[in-house]
Amino acid sequence: MPKAKGKTRRQKFGYNVNRKRLNRNARRKAAPRIECSHIRHAWDHAKSVRQNLAEMGLAMDPNKAVPLRKKKVKAMDMEERPKELVRKPYVLNDLEAEASLPEKKGNTLSRDLIDYVRYMVENHGEDYKVSGSGQTGLLGRHTGLFVAF
Repeated sequence: MPKAKGKTRRQKFGYNVNRKRLNRNARRKAAPRIECSHIRHAWDHAKSVRQNLAEMGLAMDPNKAVPLRKKKVKAMDMEERPKELVRKPYVLNDLEAEASLPEKKGNTLSRDLIDYVRYMVENHGEDYKVSGSGQTGLLGRHTGLFVAF
């Protein structure tokens, strides 16, 4: 599609723009957003993922964090690996505290359905045929078995 005459303009270099800040902000926007707020606030963008997680006491690769034991282990060949320094233990403590909170049950019925079932049990008790066949019953409401008055 042709452009309107006189609307194309030569792009000029912006000398007053801080290129370092521009590139840094572009890198941060391109990086994925960390959902966990504890990890996101402690994250250092100048470091790699492995270094960030190691400082927080977390592991990037679970196979290297907890190695499998060999079947034949001699007492003399046991070598202790140097522990990595945890510089941000508060992240691990916050994650443990959040994980130890009781979980909210999300598989309950709706409030109006609970009230309806309670009403039916109070009125009809264990007689399910009467509670299901009436005008207010679920069975009567859905199958068209309304009683003619």
